[in-house]
Amino acid sequence: MVTSGHVVVTGASGMLGSHLVRRLLAEGHRVHGVDLLPAAHTHPELAHSQGDVRDAALLARVFADASAVVHCAAALPSYPAEMIRSIIVDGTHAVLGAARRVQVPRVVHISSTAVYGLPRLVPTPEDHPREPVDPYTRAKVEAELLVERFRADGLCVPVLRPKTFLGPGRMGLFAMLFEWAEEGRNFPVLGRGDVRVQMFAVEDLVDAVLTVLAAPEDVAGDTYNLGAADFGTLREDFQAVLDAAGHGRRVVGLPAAPTLAALRALERSGLSPVYGRLLYKLRADSYVSIDKARDRLGFTPRLANRDAILATYRWWRANRGATATGAGRTSREPWRQGALSLAKIFF
Repeated sequence: MVTSGHVVVTGASGMLGSHLVRRLLAEGHRVHGVDLLPAAHTHPELAHSQGDVRDAALLARVFADASAVVHCAAALPSYPAEMIRSIIVDGTHAVLGAARRVQVPRVVHISSTAVYGLPRLVPTPEDHPREPVDPYTRAKVEAELLVERFRADGLCVPVLRPKTFLGPGRMGLFAMLFEWAEEGRNFPVLGRGDVRVQMFAVEDLVDAVLTVLAAPEDVAGDTYNLGAADFGTLREDFQAVLDAAGHGRRVVGLPAAPTLAALRALERSGLSPVYGRLLYKLRADSYVSIDKARDRLGFTPRLANRDAILATYRWWRANRGATATGAGRTSREPWRQGALSLAKIFF
């Protein structure tokens, strides 16, 4: 159980890491962030080391007096395959190894529901087979296998598997929806857009991290799905953003088969950031069971999909001048739309 003390956060300048650092400081913890980027903010109880999460010597120094580590650092699906594996797998191995060497009591590993690949069962439970389908999901699964090895050796490693999380600072492909909404355009979805896709508010994810830090070891050392309890269809969530933009625009359905063929061709050519697993998520229900987190961990999310996406949109509107460009190298940057930016003239 970690109720106070020194907490290290890897990926501390990323979207999740920066929210978590701020909350830990507010809760009275001393925090040490590790990131390739400078610290996202300053505080008397915040130290920050600019460095690579794969640097075992750096990690051992930073972890030396830590009461817990929260491992948020990761790669995005848009990275080259070899970089994805190196950052996610080698980075996780370095974090776990350093934590064991200096005897950190608890390491919270932020994984993803992506480990299920393209699950056959919804809502998807934690014991569903992990069936990776691309470099990102393979790396996430391999990292979890590392966690299980270290758990077997006695290290307490809670694993949190969130759905795609949203909130202030989140960009990625959501920036395209926000940009099109702000410009007064309709927004396309595959088919009727009536698939149910669960998301997760970053505020709730931070709450879950603090919950698992405070939980008894026998409860914490487990694996938990996380996602919104209240979520609707893609059409409903996207329409909420268009309504908030105030231009009277609508979500427009596109014929699924030819649209999918075109998007796959653009993906293969490198002209679009949309990747295969995302295409599946856009045409099939995608949500997980969160019963275990509620019943065993005592965690219940507060915010609905719509709350999370609208909060993200409001942040984007207030900060769009500072987020207009980006290479999409982090979730705090908008992904380049590529050929999809040309499609807006039809909407």
